[in-house]
Order: sequence, then C-alpha cells, then structure tokens
Amino acid sequence: MASNESWDKIFRDYNIFNHDFDSAPFPIKAEKIKRACQDFTEVGQKEVRILCKQDSREDRPEVFVERSLFLLPTKNGEYVIVKGEGYVDIPEIEATKELYVSQLDFHLDTSLVGNSEMQHLDYAYASSLIRSFMSDSSLVLTIRGRKYTPQFSFHVGPHVINVKSVQTEVDAGYEGKNQVVLVEAKSSNSRNVIIRQLYYPFRQWQSFTKKQVITLFFQKSGDTYSIWNFRFNNIDDYNSIELVSSSRFKIATDI
Repeated sequence: MASNESWDKIFRDYNIFNHDFDSAPFPIKAEKIKRACQDFTEVGQKEVRILCKQDSREDRPEVFVERSLFLLPTKNGEYVIVKGEGYVDIPEIEATKELYVSQLDFHLDTSLVGNSEMQHLDYAYASSLIRSFMSDSSLVLTIRGRKYTPQFSFHVGPHVINVKSVQTEVDAGYEGKNQVVLVEAKSSNSRNVIIRQLYYPFRQWQSFTKKQVITLFFQKSGDTYSIWNFRFNNIDDYNSIELVSSSRFKIATDI
C-alpha cells in the first residue's frame, strides 16, 4: 500500500508513535500531513485527500491497523486519529433474493447506459423499490450531493469528538411524511464501511428535522440490489450503530 511509507513518516515526524491513544485522540492538520510527505514522488504517497481516504478497514495503513486506529475529519483540513472501532460490517444477506416488480408502467432506456452507483440507486427509486423497502409511499427525493455539517459532538468510547463544518456527501436522501431516509450507495461488494459515512449525514440532517432519520446502505452486484437498514441507538454514540434489517432483490417489469 502506497500510504504505508507516508503514514510511517508522519508518525515519526510528529512523534505519534509515543502518543497515548488510550488517553486521547491525536489531532493533525492537512498542512502537517502535506509537509511530512512533500518529498514523496507518487501522488498516492503525498496527496492528503488520498492519504486520508480510509473508507474500509482494508484501506488503513499498517501503523493504523497495528494500533487499532482510524481517522476522522473534525473540520475542513483537520482530523483526529482515534483508537477504537471505526467501521461497521456489511453482512452477507443469506435470505433468498426477492423478485420485485417495478411499479413503472413503461421501460427505462436511459437507466441501462453506464454502471454508476447513482444510476443504480436512481433506478431502484424510480421503480419504487426504495419506497417498498421502507414501506413508505410518500418518500420523495430531496437531498443529494455535498454539504457541510453543523457543529456537533459525539463519543467514540471514552473520547469526545467535536465536529464543525465537515463536508459530507449523500448519494440520495428521501423525505416522507414522517421520516427522512439517507442512502450511502456502493457499486462493488463492500465487506465493511467506515461508520462516519453513515453517522455524519445522520447527525447533519437530524439537526434540521424532527422527523426520524433513517440510514440505508445500498449496493448493486450483477442483477441483485441489496439494501441494509442501520440505526444509531444513541445519537451521541458513534459506535451505537446496529443493523435493523436487510434484503436483496431482483427488479423485474411486468410490461
């Protein structure tokens, strides 16, 4: 992994190897990461955005894995290195794949062009699969793209993390009469995902509505559309995430 050498140097340059992570997370700014890695030649070894993109357990450099660490953004250009469980498993759905009949009364030609996460999610919504999975016919698309979080705090184990104006991206958000449904979509088979990708948007949008905010993880592989419904039992606890339900579908038309 190209980032191993980079993060090893970052840890050495800022004496992070001697930091007591049981007592507190270690704060680090993007400018310090950039400074430590400025002499590397490969983009993957010195680009801050790439070095800080650790969306799965497997994306972490060795110095993180060996010490049970993960990275969280706290502000634009600012991060904390935290000891704890930063990821949630995406379990294999063992239930039989359901045949779901699209509610559309016509064929969609344009949805077959390309192979993107957004495209597959849009097709699932257009066919009313998302509405059916949530048992909510009132859901309409209202959220999409990048926004910045308000200020909030939360716990990771004994540690308090303070966040302000961190950029988040929601692949799609749907509002209904009584709930808001946020979706994180992946086009490949993910075995785990960093909880932040579900938790930060959850906290962000829960601050703007009194309706219940639901978080879904969505994935398409072959002709199978898989959906996992996660919830946070304690809004202030990053690790209070748990799986509520999951199902997998094949979308068919009866036209």
